[in-house]
Amino acid sequence: MNTQIKKEILEAVFEIERANNERWNQGDCHGYLDSYSEDISYFDPITEKLIVGNAAVRKHILSNYKNPNIIRSEYLNPDVTVSEAGDLAVLSYNLRNFVKGENGEETLFAFWNSTAVFRQIDGEWRTVNAHWSFVQHPGIVSGPNSF
Repeated sequence: MNTQIKKEILEAVFEIERANNERWNQGDCHGYLDSYSEDISYFDPITEKLIVGNAAVRKHILSNYKNPNIIRSEYLNPDVTVSEAGDLAVLSYNLRNFVKGENGEETLFAFWNSTAVFRQIDGEWRTVNAHWSFVQHPGIVSGPNSF
């Protein structure tokens, strides 16, 4: 695949992901929900098993997550793998979210690993798989024999 095309796809899917996350930071999860395909598959740290289907993912997110009051996000190490046909893209990055601390200072709230698989559907990039995990799970930080 042409390097320029790969760069353009990275920029396109990363901008969708960034815009969705910035809406999330303001308490509006519908950016993500509206960009998910009908057959989305989804994992996050509180799921016990893979959630499949837009309606099921909507129910999960709307019933489990509230406004996080994030004041700033950092997007680190974005990378994309693109199919030869250019219609499927796997975006991976690290996300650091900051909230206002007790004394008004910026405090790290969460540090995530994120993978989103995008597919061109009717000429539009749609998320077909999303997977969120913590960069440093408390069990791992405590030592390799802690979990």
